[in-house]
Amino acid sequence: MSDYDNGGAEEGPEIENELLPLDAWHRARGGRMVPFAGYEMPVQYDGIMAEHLWVREHAGLFDVSHMGQLFLSGDGLDAALEALIPADVASVKVNAQKYSLLLADNGGILDDLMFTRWDDGIYMVVNGAVKYDDITHLLDHLPDDVTINHMADAALLALQGPEAVTALARLVPGVEQLVFMTGGRFTWQDIDLWISRSGYTGEDGFEISLDAEHAAAFADALTAEPEVKPIGLGARDSLRLEADLPLYGHDLDTETTPIMAALNFAIGSKRRRTEANFPGAARILEERENGPPLRRVGLVIEGRQPVREGAAVVDASGAEIGTVTSGGFAPSLNAPIAMAYVPPALAEIGTVLQLSQRDKRHSGIVTAMPFIPHRYVRARST
Repeated sequence: MSDYDNGGAEEGPEIENELLPLDAWHRARGGRMVPFAGYEMPVQYDGIMAEHLWVREHAGLFDVSHMGQLFLSGDGLDAALEALIPADVASVKVNAQKYSLLLADNGGILDDLMFTRWDDGIYMVVNGAVKYDDITHLLDHLPDDVTINHMADAALLALQGPEAVTALARLVPGVEQLVFMTGGRFTWQDIDLWISRSGYTGEDGFEISLDAEHAAAFADALTAEPEVKPIGLGARDSLRLEADLPLYGHDLDTETTPIMAALNFAIGSKRRRTEANFPGAARILEERENGPPLRRVGLVIEGRQPVREGAAVVDASGAEIGTVTSGGFAPSLNAPIAMAYVPPALAEIGTVLQLSQRDKRHSGIVTAMPFIPHRYVRARST
């Protein structure tokens, strides 16, 4: 796990990466900083394997302030957003959260995102690597009546793991009443917090937005709880891979449709499918009905050597027929796993595929995803 892939982040002496609000906080705690999505970010503190397993058993604090936090408001907002994403925006209730996709005209994916209805508009979180592209796209395509506020002065923290609710509820009573994909406004020491019960690990957990100037104090309070340790990008990547959560720019891109990516649920509204007025609707709905040319699958790799992004899926003659888009060692399974795009005929569970990486062949077995069960809290605990 030491050869963490920084995801194509810009590197080199001519590139000056931005600093997170908690940059000094990470360095003081031994965080090893690497360039990612235009920022200096901690890849690990105590080691990726140990941090991964800690999150699965206890609770980990992630700094995801590189993500883009946007607030959209104005007349006609719901209909305007529905012209750009396939979600049924109009049906989302106040404080409810939903996953969706910013689509290109060809049905490819410009980004994946989460949005929540607030009393006075829509709060949206987009990927850090493309947030400025997303903002430009929204500005170009939303009507003038819609205002976009980039919340550049806000930090975003994620507290993930089965003991996250125990630790956070000590500081912020009431968060235990939230359920998966809902949020609310809370305070801690007179500091305003927006907290949703959501995350990117497959575990129960929370995402917390607050003014950047208060982020260090709140991070100190969280990591003072015995259940919580700071966790880096490396474990975040292995956790999300085990949980079947695709990463934009790797498993999702502008050549990939939601159906190819096995994100059919993102086109789940009968009204939206009937109206078919989101970008790329004709192609996406045709693939939904008749199948896509390629499909994202999960693979368990035989042996101990991980197969990385960019490895080819090959047929008996050695011709490339698919591509690995994410791969690594899964600490929870004690085995290497991967995601790949393959022809639908090879996407059946149990199919054995041949993979080529650096002129060496590996075998991968198509398996059901997620690789480990999600542990989201969908009903209130007593």
